[in-house]
Amino acid sequence: MRGRMEFSQNHLLGIEPLKPAEITTVLDLAEEYVALNRSSEKHATVLEGMTQINMFFESSTRTQASFELAGKRLGADVMNMSMAHSSLKKGETLIDTALTLNAMHPDLLVVRHGSSGAVNLLAEKVNCAVLNAGDGKHEHPTQALLDALTIRRKKGRLHRLVVAICGDIAHSRVARSNLILLGKMENRIRLIAPPTLMPKGVEEFGVEVFDDMRAGLEGADVVMMLRLQRERMDGGFVPSEREYFHRYGLDAEKLAHAKEDAIVMHPGPMNRGVEIDSAIADDINRSVIQEQVEMGVAVRMAAMDLLARNLRRARERARLREAANG
Repeated sequence: MRGRMEFSQNHLLGIEPLKPAEITTVLDLAEEYVALNRSSEKHATVLEGMTQINMFFESSTRTQASFELAGKRLGADVMNMSMAHSSLKKGETLIDTALTLNAMHPDLLVVRHGSSGAVNLLAEKVNCAVLNAGDGKHEHPTQALLDALTIRRKKGRLHRLVVAICGDIAHSRVARSNLILLGKMENRIRLIAPPTLMPKGVEEFGVEVFDDMRAGLEGADVVMMLRLQRERMDGGFVPSEREYFHRYGLDAEKLAHAKEDAIVMHPGPMNRGVEIDSAIADDINRSVIQEQVEMGVAVRMAAMDLLARNLRRARERARLREAANG
């Protein structure tokens, strides 16, 4: 293990509570899990005897599969609860769900929910470590961490880079988590989007704002594309998809304004021909989209490993207190 690891969190609910040193701890440990995942023996035992429950109130094949694989590779018993047909549909509240979960004695709970703050509420009511797999327009911490690991591996550092985040900023929890993380690690952040897809109060974020893609990409080290989240839109945020691609879709001509060695990222799923041209998405010299998927498993393994260590310590302290009190 590399040096002393600093990570004092009981849950991973967002990037906001993390110190830069804790972010580095997650990424350093994830590097070790990248090596493990590339070896012939892909299994560890750090979660042996522990139970991981995945609760996805919003469907996400990619994120759920990544968390499931991460848990299994660490030796956990992994259970996926089908929330589409859950008791919540019949009127059960999140609090009731938390009480039900407590009766099952899980150790790790992975939650994706459509409402901002829902995961935090669950974390207050359950007796286990909670990982936020995305809540509303709030945060998606493991996505930002896997993006950070991808950038660090490709660029050799995670500071003093020019990072352009382009697309549907207003509806994106990925953008929010990345803004927070990249800001903590002292990067220069640019947001590129039509005014209708910029969040309110964006000028307070300490970022540069562009509605012209070519100007925004000038000299960028990292180009992070976001998908149009039409499911979160309730009005005419953009013209036709064809017009959107013409102005804000990443193609070779627009990418030429970034640095020659700029990398292209996308959290997926991609809308090819809407926010990114297929030739760019599949360019093995520029696109790191597949690497992001690989880094996702390693980062989630690292996060669960660190939370499990803290959970075991907390339970041991509680046991000793109980024994001391007779």
